[in-house]
Amino acid sequence: MKNKKVIIWDWNGTLLNDAELCVRCMNTVLRNHNIEEIDVQVYRKTFTFPVKDYYAAIGFDFEKIDFEGPAMEFINRYYSSIGDADLHAKAVDILTLLKNNGYKQYALSAMEHTNLVISLTEKGIIDFFEDVSGIVDHYANSKIEMGIEMMRNLSLNPSEVVLIGDTIHDYEVATKMGIDCILVSNGHQSKERLVEVTTNVISELSELEQIFA
Repeated sequence: MKNKKVIIWDWNGTLLNDAELCVRCMNTVLRNHNIEEIDVQVYRKTFTFPVKDYYAAIGFDFEKIDFEGPAMEFINRYYSSIGDADLHAKAVDILTLLKNNGYKQYALSAMEHTNLVISLTEKGIIDFFEDVSGIVDHYANSKIEMGIEMMRNLSLNPSEVVLIGDTIHDYEVATKMGIDCILVSNGHQSKERLVEVTTNVISELSELEQIFA
């Protein structure tokens, strides 16, 4: 990582510690549809992109119900409760360290763009980022196109960029962008799943202090 100059951050699960919040919100939706509830372990084993596949994995039958119904139920509950989720430990310390060491930092998220800006602002960290990019709708579709567009619009040198995320999809996004990736295993997917795609897996953000010291 010695030649890196740019850090692209995922938001949900990577900087924002919201996996348990997602489970609580989803369990309310599952109860409403008479589907068995899940815990954080099940969530980290099943959560995936596109999120419709995750909904199907935990019991929704989309031959009987439209995806948009439970998806909007979850989204409405999530955004009404997002203030309950804190940043991961050391998040501000790492952002500060990277800024002080001259790294440029960007946010690339599957969160809807306006809500992403609001969330980063409310958590007090938006000023760490040169630019932020969220999706145009609420359904957490692929970030690949957004990532490629970010690289092109900012004229970034792929060899100087690393994406830090918490899901296999983040690794897929980084691969399509032609950049390196570090995954953190205390977010939305289990370490067992992450190590199947890359050896660049850390347990928590504090490990980045040594990597980017």
